[in-house]
Amino acid sequence: MISRQLKLVSAGIGAGAVIAMGALGAVFAAAPEGTQTVGEGPEITLGETTTSTTGQTEIPTPVAVPEVTAEPG
Repeated sequence: MISRQLKLVSAGIGAGAVIAMGALGAVFAAAPEGTQTVGEGPEITLGETTTSTTGQTEIPTPVAVPEVTAEPG
């Protein structure tokens, strides 16, 4: 008896998944070519011209100097 109920529940879940996949496929399907329209929009303009300055060509690297703890012998 429980096995039959489990099969019915599984079949219902499977049917729901198939319906959901069909709905998602219809929503995300690409529109056929030639049906889109392009409206007139505002004219594309460029912003102000900016000039950039170049930075340093070499980055100064600090030198590590260890502290001397030994006495000359």
